[in-house]
Amino acid sequence: MVTIGQKSRFGPKPQITLLHPERTTKRLREIALKDSAELPSMKKAYPEKFVSENEIFNHIHRGDRIFISTACGEPQYLVSALMNYVESYPKAFFDTEVFQVWTLGVAPYADEKFKHNFRHNSFFVGSSTRQAVNEGLADYSPIFLSEIPNLFYRGVVPIDVALIQTSPPDRHGYMSLGISVDISKAATEKASLVIAQINSYMPRVHGDGFIHLKEVDFIVPYDEPLLEYGTQEDGDNSLFQQIGKYVSRLIEDGDTIQVGYGSIPNAILSSLHHKKHLGVHTELLSDGVVKLMKRGIIDNTQKKINRGKTVTTFCMGQKETYDYLHDNPSVEFRTVEYTNNPLIIAQHDNMTAINSALEIDLTGQATAESIGKIFYSGIGGQADFMRGAVLSRNGKTILALQSTAENGQVSRIVPYLKEGAGITLNRGDVHYVVTEYGMAYLHGKNIRERALELIAIAHPKFRPWLLQEAKKLNLIYRDQAFVPGKRGEYPEELETHRTTKMGLEILLRPVRISDEPLVKDLFYSLSDRSLYRRFISVRKDMPHERLQEFVIIDYSKETVILAVIEGEPKEKIVGMGQYAINEPMHTAEVSFVVRDNYQKKGIGAELLFYVTYLAKRQGLLGFTAEVLVENQPMLSLFEKMGFDIQRRRSEGVYELKMAFKEVR
Repeated sequence: MVTIGQKSRFGPKPQITLLHPERTTKRLREIALKDSAELPSMKKAYPEKFVSENEIFNHIHRGDRIFISTACGEPQYLVSALMNYVESYPKAFFDTEVFQVWTLGVAPYADEKFKHNFRHNSFFVGSSTRQAVNEGLADYSPIFLSEIPNLFYRGVVPIDVALIQTSPPDRHGYMSLGISVDISKAATEKASLVIAQINSYMPRVHGDGFIHLKEVDFIVPYDEPLLEYGTQEDGDNSLFQQIGKYVSRLIEDGDTIQVGYGSIPNAILSSLHHKKHLGVHTELLSDGVVKLMKRGIIDNTQKKINRGKTVTTFCMGQKETYDYLHDNPSVEFRTVEYTNNPLIIAQHDNMTAINSALEIDLTGQATAESIGKIFYSGIGGQADFMRGAVLSRNGKTILALQSTAENGQVSRIVPYLKEGAGITLNRGDVHYVVTEYGMAYLHGKNIRERALELIAIAHPKFRPWLLQEAKKLNLIYRDQAFVPGKRGEYPEELETHRTTKMGLEILLRPVRISDEPLVKDLFYSLSDRSLYRRFISVRKDMPHERLQEFVIIDYSKETVILAVIEGEPKEKIVGMGQYAINEPMHTAEVSFVVRDNYQKKGIGAELLFYVTYLAKRQGLLGFTAEVLVENQPMLSLFEKMGFDIQRRRSEGVYELKMAFKEVR
């Protein structure tokens, strides 16, 4: 077994595995061999297409532009044979330009020893060519993947030679481009010379990828296992699963999804096992998508267009996936100008585009293609899908990324992108950002709100630095408070769903630093009477300075729990309960408020029950509170909890001491 891969300082990189032929599934092999039986008759019909490799490569000329199929669809034998030919005939041709979307296999044409023969030009930088591109030995052409075929058709990027890989021909003479339709179809149609490696391991897929023997100039029959794609799980798998769990909360039954590649997308897909009737319209088809199809979670029944079909343009997977794709009418491989067209993507209601990034800054712009001045990957189809999802009815875009890189030494959430970084997604492209520390909703938020949302989901050790930098850049209030360390970390484990006695479904969760706008909305929604009952004060304003007291929490000394109604476009806080610990007495002062139009719905009772549970769990002995004598609803609520209550009345206010009863 041969494994080709490179470990990246920014996370797990592809692991491409070439398996021994005997490990390919028997069923796929038998079907492929049956199709191969057509070759003898094809050789009789088209003898001029079946000639020696030397004779074939003799048709390549100086300065030609050569296209090679994408990723796992790369015709490995053809590429190796071409290199052998050049080594044998080093003056056969010079200055040929090699185009490829993504190089996963070996890329000998990027080797310096062939610099006079080849110049590699990549539309998406892969690990095997990254060094050559950044050393100036190869080129990178940044472009939306959806626009590349048009470059070929218009002659902006002429293609003279296409090296492709196909399935064996059927009895009608048609071959399938298999797992690499993408831009390969356009290159095949525009190339002056088309050389096809017919490989019985290539699945025959439905869609746009069929070409006839007549459209091919030369054929090289050579069977070899396809390149397989997997991720090196050298990161923290529990971290990836946590990100997947957060993202799964944002995906609803019936959504049409697009997911990228790598450990995080795999974790996201594995977290969707409880969803129903998902659809897929994507650029890349992965093993994770196929697993969900087999389980019936992806059935495409709710899609607005291409109903009943998983639509993709290329596949990077393993042998079980290739087997599943063979002659499977539930999967259609379309050309990339269709799959990645934002206007086509936007025709899907509830389109959810899920991608990743190398860095995102505090204003919401992200790069997925470069680390500062270092070219790392490419624009690819990420921007196509994110913008298509933005245009979709009820669409959403999700950027999922690990909070750190370089083994936790570098934050991926940064004050501003590094000098030279390519901005793959602008501030308007991203709705949600997800890390292992939570979700940030950016859509419609101002810069100050965005910065606080993103700081809240950064790695805790980088939050103080991000706050200081944000203040220097005037992105947030200069007096923005912050509780460093574990004391200030958001305690996600305290989140819980409840249904009140009136049937209202609410989420009870701790307050976040980014909740200031929502808490402000809560307070300004209250009537004068409710404000007076809560604060026993006629003061009606709630400026930033006061709001910080409710959202900047030292969880070792106090707790603030929000009652939230979840939903789009944003959450609504309908109630808030809090207590501050009186350490000498080992008790806590407790207080509550419920939005006026949500009172008498059982929210206050749920809040009191939950904060009582939390206080008891901390070992506290009871609560204290100041309640207006006329505030009978609050007094009644405390009485129903069964506390041992002592009252002291002073100037229209009850001072309450409420001891927790022991449960025997």
